Amino acid sequence: MVWQRPDGRQAYELRPVSFVKDFTRYAAGSVLAKCGETQVLCTVSVSEKVPKFLVDSGQGWLTAEYRMLPGATQQRHERETMKLSGRTQEIQRLIGRSLRAALDFEALGERLLTVDADVLQADAGTRTTAITGGFVALAIAISKLINEGILERSPLIGQIAAVSVGLLEEEAFLDLNYPEDLAATVDFNVVMNQNQGIIEVQGTAEAGSFSRTQLNNLLDCAEKGIGELLTIQRKAIPQWEELWGMG
Repeated sequence: MVWQRPDGRQAYELRPVSFVKDFTRYAAGSVLAKCGETQVLCTVSVSEKVPKFLVDSGQGWLTAEYRMLPGATQQRHERETMKLSGRTQEIQRLIGRSLRAALDFEALGERLLTVDADVLQADAGTRTTAITGGFVALAIAISKLINEGILERSPLIGQIAAVSVGLLEEEAFLDLNYPEDLAATVDFNVVMNQNQGIIEVQGTAEAGSFSRTQLNNLLDCAEKGIGELLTIQRKAIPQWEELWGMG
């Protein structure tokens, strides 16, 4: 039996992806990242105050926060206030680790970049959309800092994107939506840079196990999708060539 995708896509086909730039007014960089029906608002704020462990080091830092709004899912999602769920903490740490791989912190100087990822609508892939959209928002923020004379050169040393893959009927599929995420026997989240270097792989078998060959197929599938996402990112970032060339 061959899995039939609910939206008619091919196995190696991404959902429609887009980035609405400058979605909010006050953040240094803001993007509404859309991946199919999943929508994540990614904003970047800049502070001249770094964490204590970096004071007087000459180096900056990046941190991330992730939240899912109550109306993002079919059933109202309880708002997390005083205590974050383990899932939320794990996701925002993943976003932070992934995007820190894009930066030269000495070139950033003693500044703190905070990436906020707020899920407006969820149809699976929220963490990967947050990473992919977060990079676009990050690049826009850095471009503004350079244009304002706050940074002399771009601290960007990598381009980062992420995607989900999974096994359905023993075959690899790219960019799972919610029904596919539920049905997958194996699912992975993969983060890569512009050289197909792996930043992080999160994967597990929901039932049974998977083979080394299937793992390779999943990574091949992810690499293809991330290559396409990197191209879409570059088209969405104003003055990308100049920004990247200043790194």
